[in-house]
Amino acid sequence: MEKLFERHDAYLQGISMDFVRPFVSTINWGARLIAIKGPKGVGKSTMMLQYIKQHYGADDRHVLYCSADTNYFSTHTLVDVADNFVKMGGRHLFIDEVHKYSGWSSEVKEIYDLHKDLHLVLSGSSLLQINDGQADLSRRILEYDMPGLSMREFLRLEAGLDIEPISLEELLKAPNKYCTYVRSVCHPLEHFRRYLQYGYYPFYFEGKQEYYSRLENVVNYIVDVELTKHRNLEIGNTRSVKALLQVISQMTPYEVDIAKLSKATGITRATTLRYLRHMEEASLIRRVFTDLATITDLQKPDKMYLDNSNLLYTLCPVTPEIGTVRETFLANQLASTGHLVEYAGYKKGDFRIDHDLVIEVGGSDKGFSQIAGQENSFVAADGIESATLRKIPLWAFGFLY
Repeated sequence: MEKLFERHDAYLQGISMDFVRPFVSTINWGARLIAIKGPKGVGKSTMMLQYIKQHYGADDRHVLYCSADTNYFSTHTLVDVADNFVKMGGRHLFIDEVHKYSGWSSEVKEIYDLHKDLHLVLSGSSLLQINDGQADLSRRILEYDMPGLSMREFLRLEAGLDIEPISLEELLKAPNKYCTYVRSVCHPLEHFRRYLQYGYYPFYFEGKQEYYSRLENVVNYIVDVELTKHRNLEIGNTRSVKALLQVISQMTPYEVDIAKLSKATGITRATTLRYLRHMEEASLIRRVFTDLATITDLQKPDKMYLDNSNLLYTLCPVTPEIGTVRETFLANQLASTGHLVEYAGYKKGDFRIDHDLVIEVGGSDKGFSQIAGQENSFVAADGIESATLRKIPLWAFGFLY
């Protein structure tokens, strides 16, 4: 245990508190079992360590942070660590990268059932399966999906601007009031272009020159390691999945042709659809359907995007279509704040949000013809700074969290 505490101390000493993501306040840290999921690189480990540093003393041995991705766990089990920690008076155990520990769910269930006063916080890949057949933790665990940076958070890190977030409901109700507030402290369009290209993953601020190569490495890791291990992707088909990603990066979102995708990658239609589902679970792509309540595993999505615009700029071999970039951004920011994102339908708008409002996305000259006659409909327009009636600057949707 002493070795784990030494590493715990070293991790805490090296963590900066200059910027703590607001996501930390959305978590019920008092729950007995918490799982924080998210793609590699969004800052899960940093947030856990910041929470510990903020709420516990430097020498507090009632709390322990450890990573399952270390050699220590090649000769020690999670159960052993928890047992010894509790015997020493431990109350709060944080286990990072838990998905890298084989059979983690069974041991976590055992720890949960055995140590009633122990609080467990786990972090893991987007592919972390709470109900994996070995031990169903779904009734015991609180799950949180951690997104990448919003444009608002990017501005805090990039320009030191601390701008208050706004809910979607408030933005739609009084868009110009909020846009005027943001414009009083910065030129949002200037920062928006940069955010679309490299503002989603926090590691951009660790080295700007290496950002795209590092993001490509993240994608390769997800495909080569996580999908093969956690979704049984055949190793021989990892190249096909990467080819799928590149094809998706170049296609028009509403022209989803599964036969074309199958032909381009050399895999069957059924396998292509299965891979697309797993790629979405891994936060690599986003499938959009007309009705989320009725979809099946083998159903073709109505629209499809990469998960965020940074992936688009990284994986597309040519300059991405600006229309695709815009829609990718909006879908990502709305989904990241828990809104249901569906396809509104042909000539009915780009997205239906929460089964209710409709949003059409476009440039500065985008009009309302596409959504004429539809109640509760809006235009999210790029290239404008101010809102007029139901036409709202696209960048404003980057301030929802």
